[in-house]
Amino acid sequence: MDKAGGLSRRDLFGFMTAVPLAFAFDSSPIPHPRALSSALFTALSPDDSAPEPTAGESPETILLKDYRPRSLYKVPETRIARAMFPIIDIHSHDYAKTDADVAEWVRTMDDVGVERTTILSGKSGAQFDTVYEKYMKHPKRFQVWCGFDYTGFDQPGYGAAAVQELERCNRRGAKGVGELGDKGKGMWGTEKKGSVMHPDDPRLDPLFEKCAELRMPVVLHVADPIWMYEKMDVHNDGLMNAVKWRLDNQPGIVGHSGMMEILERTVQKHPRTTFIACHFANLSYDLTRLGGMLDRNPNLHADISARYAETGPIPRFVAAFYSRYAGRLLYGTDMGPNPHMYRITFRELETLDEHFYEIDQFGYHWSMNGFGLADSILKRVYRENALEIMTAG
Repeated sequence: MDKAGGLSRRDLFGFMTAVPLAFAFDSSPIPHPRALSSALFTALSPDDSAPEPTAGESPETILLKDYRPRSLYKVPETRIARAMFPIIDIHSHDYAKTDADVAEWVRTMDDVGVERTTILSGKSGAQFDTVYEKYMKHPKRFQVWCGFDYTGFDQPGYGAAAVQELERCNRRGAKGVGELGDKGKGMWGTEKKGSVMHPDDPRLDPLFEKCAELRMPVVLHVADPIWMYEKMDVHNDGLMNAVKWRLDNQPGIVGHSGMMEILERTVQKHPRTTFIACHFANLSYDLTRLGGMLDRNPNLHADISARYAETGPIPRFVAAFYSRYAGRLLYGTDMGPNPHMYRITFRELETLDEHFYEIDQFGYHWSMNGFGLADSILKRVYRENALEIMTAG
């Protein structure tokens, strides 16, 4: 077993048996050296950003939306200003409004160690061109991916013009497609038109096949976290965030499990097309199912963007998942260009910190924990997997 700081995971924590997992992984991740360096440990202090309680406030009147717990545990806290290895962020969006904003974003990327960012514009036509031109002032730091043109999707003959526009975007510089999405009401941009079209719809087949021909990976958002589909009641442990994005009250919506079936049918219909299911395919609550999908479909990958809070509460199980599927997971953010945001992700991926809160970033009231991923896993997730996909394109 590799050592980190002279201590194995067993030595560090003083336990002799591991918690059994629900599915067989090849190996457990090794504690990351940065997480074990005593020079980087500082005492935990209360979260100064949390709102101060109102004088005389009764516990009976505290609302869930105002709940801001502060950890009292005196445990190590690791501050990471810059990622251990260079990063390709496979999942971001057009957050910059001006050229100056783009330049500031580049400076932030330099500070935190992000080599390149993928802007998932989801746009076609002139809208794509506008986004592309803005970021191509820094061509080595950004890629801009396009979307599908859904014009006339509910009319006979849809497809040929959309394929032509995809080819044009590719010639213009789009290296991939995304973010396409369907939370159960139809593809984004089509759900309110009266003719529901999910990713496995035959009308999209020519477009996905053209993506394979042009070697354009597809970032696909299917469903949402499971908590959004559950009843908004006292048993929903993700209620604090779920109520904002709730889907349980949407009539006629395809359920969470049904959307997973649609995702896999889509991937299997187009085996030559590379698909990246963003946000752990929204299966952060059931990584066993995601693992099965990855095993069955070699053209499927998953990005980890915007699901750090959903995976942080179960660090041992998640770390083992990273260990087994290190070659299929890609780093992403999907949370803007804020330096603190990047550093939260580094803390979770690189350290073994325990029981810390990032409520204002993620919206959940539960605590998070670090995974302490090994260097070999971090290198794959941070950069190498994305580079392989981009090079193939």
